[in-house]
Amino acid sequence: MASMRAWRTTGEARGVELVDLPLPAPGDDEVLVRVEVCGICRTDLHVIDHEIPVHRAAVVPGHQVVGRVAAAGARVHGVAPGDRVGVAWLRRTCGECAFCRRGAENLCPSSQYTGWDADGGFAEYLTAPAAYVYPLGDDVDAPETAPLLCAGIIGFRALERAQLPPGGTLGIYGFGSSAHVTAQLALASGARVFAMTRGEQNRALARELGAAFVGGEADQPPEPLDAAIVFAPAGTLVPVALRATASGGTVVLAGIEMSDIPPLSYTDSLFRERDLRTVTANTRADGMRFLALAANLRLRPSVRSIPFEGLADAIGDLRDGRASGSMVLQVER
Repeated sequence: MASMRAWRTTGEARGVELVDLPLPAPGDDEVLVRVEVCGICRTDLHVIDHEIPVHRAAVVPGHQVVGRVAAAGARVHGVAPGDRVGVAWLRRTCGECAFCRRGAENLCPSSQYTGWDADGGFAEYLTAPAAYVYPLGDDVDAPETAPLLCAGIIGFRALERAQLPPGGTLGIYGFGSSAHVTAQLALASGARVFAMTRGEQNRALARELGAAFVGGEADQPPEPLDAAIVFAPAGTLVPVALRATASGGTVVLAGIEMSDIPPLSYTDSLFRERDLRTVTANTRADGMRFLALAANLRLRPSVRSIPFEGLADAIGDLRDGRASGSMVLQVER
């Protein structure tokens, strides 16, 4: 039986190991994808460290995949072997519930996710439902495209939910993979960006990209924010962001996991029509719209390539705050 190399969780928190696994076979509505690169996301860290519920005891994480279709199931149409595709976080939805019918498939209670419910892209191959992969051109830069498939899409959805007015001021709390792509989107729209983050590498990247103000993660920005997005998984930053936001402004929490939020003062944090919103995954429509916009704007994530054997060290860098920009696992030899 053919086999492949893969990184999978061990069943213990923080455990990840390099193993040989059987080559997966696609279902009737699925494609088998030969992985070229896979972005490393903070959500992968949450899966490995058991900071979100375990959906599968030994799973291959990774959900920002660029690769080529190697085989297709009997009921697959519109995708063929040899096609370049992207595989993202949202793997499958029921298509029948009230959320799916109204276009909010990200809220489907039966939704499944790549690298959480099913094996993901920290491997030489993975399978994915054909209806949930994104067609990519042969000319795309694989390492630069991979982070767009989650970090970019989630940042795009968060920015839309922030309701930032034209030319407004956007506060960004935390400046990792998703945040630095979102900052580029906001700046391209004419917004001013204020970045509050830990780590000198992250602050240097924010300055390089054109942030009008760069400070520590809990610093007060120089003027009230029209909107803010909290990317850091730190609940203590929620009241900080709300207090920094102007009347009528919106604070969006963009992570899948966050530490406990301290008690909020109604007068200081929420009064004067300040909104507090969250982001839950994304729809396929979000992904298509964002990828088209990213191509038009020529968005370029700051990427650090990681050799396949170096994943455990890269996860450690992410866990300990030593990572800056986006990290991408080089899978194809």
